[in-house]
Amino acid sequence: MSQDALKKAAGWAALDYVEKGSIVGVGTGSTVNHFIDALGTMASQIKGAVSSSEASTERLKALGIEVFDLNSVSELSVYVDGADEINHKMEMIKGGGAALTREKIVASVAKKFICIADGSKLVDTLGEFPLPIEVIPMARSAVARQIVNMGGDPVYREGCVTDNGCQILDVYSWKIADAKALEQQLNNLVGVVTNGLFAHRGADVLLLGHADGVKTITG
Repeated sequence: MSQDALKKAAGWAALDYVEKGSIVGVGTGSTVNHFIDALGTMASQIKGAVSSSEASTERLKALGIEVFDLNSVSELSVYVDGADEINHKMEMIKGGGAALTREKIVASVAKKFICIADGSKLVDTLGEFPLPIEVIPMARSAVARQIVNMGGDPVYREGCVTDNGCQILDVYSWKIADAKALEQQLNNLVGVVTNGLFAHRGADVLLLGHADGVKTITG
């Protein structure tokens, strides 16, 4: 099976966690696009969705799914999103699509986080995928200097402006042993909006697409 076919299998498997009559938290990315397509088949059975990006919002609306502002929703039963990397502790690196801040916000109000991914995303140690950090534009260089002092190799993602009007630094050369500690340390840097470590709010369920089917892993 192709990588895209594995993503599709995981995305469609997430439908089993969607409650009828609910508002669904929806992430961003190529794997999530398959979930959104699947969600479209039960658009009439759900109340709507809260989206983590403009791109996902457009796709949801095109399928007739109402998109709610998170400010009008107190709680979500489920949030479905992908990952650039996920370890066996269910901690993730996210933000390859530059939607990490809104993804982290929506995930924070969900009772259950369902991560959908192809088998290549499961790793023993986070850090092979560069860690995205969303920064206020005027703070980009200042934050980058502090990251260098922490042993990271930050690279400005040129031409990328997030939905929040901010910029992204992708940090290479980190093998992340303590994701929770690093997540907090980075968020304490002045000028950082948030970083792509989802460790304090990791996944509850991982749906991993393999050639022989979708494997379910729980935290």
